[in-house]
Amino acid sequence: MKPTRYLLLLLCLASCTKPMFKSKWTQETAPEHFAARFETTKGSFEIEATREWSPKAVDRFYSLLKHGFYDSSSLYRVIPNFVAQFANIDRETAKKWKAYPVTDEPVMKQNEKGTMAFARGAKDSRFNALFINLKNNSPRLDTLTSSGVTGYPVFAVVTKGMDVVELFYSGYGEKSRHAVDTLKSGVRAFLETNYPQLDYIRKAYVIKTKKKS
Repeated sequence: MKPTRYLLLLLCLASCTKPMFKSKWTQETAPEHFAARFETTKGSFEIEATREWSPKAVDRFYSLLKHGFYDSSSLYRVIPNFVAQFANIDRETAKKWKAYPVTDEPVMKQNEKGTMAFARGAKDSRFNALFINLKNNSPRLDTLTSSGVTGYPVFAVVTKGMDVVELFYSGYGEKSRHAVDTLKSGVRAFLETNYPQLDYIRKAYVIKTKKKS
């Protein structure tokens, strides 16, 4: 390869490769309302996020979507008549975002069927896993207190394709979730080998925004 062509290739690799993470992404502000589409192994569904319901959660969710965080995510916890939960299972990517926690907020919107919220396990721990309520889980998930934090703040609702959400494979129950929680690496390969019927989000992205007037 000629030196000039080699130099051009290096420059392209340095400038054209999509970065995995930049800390400034965690400071982005979302529109007051926006819609997003999730393309999955069972079909597509759409949601609408409302910043007023949980501003910090919506800001983070918007940024995660913009930067492809949920592409290839696993629906690793689907509990019939309860929730469908998914997350980015690439540990290295998730760890970078986790270093910038989303602080807790009060529940402003009930956990009704079709609503979406971040899962959490402790104070200021919303950053990756999301769940969609498969039934009306209010007031239980509005008021459940653990580690000194009360409730799961809803920030979005499914507006199209709830029938798709209800098709996600649920036969593994909590088993696949426990596997994800304990593994430190190689999660995708492990799930594909040991839980082959799990569904995945192929691509998730913003489709429409509406600025506050």
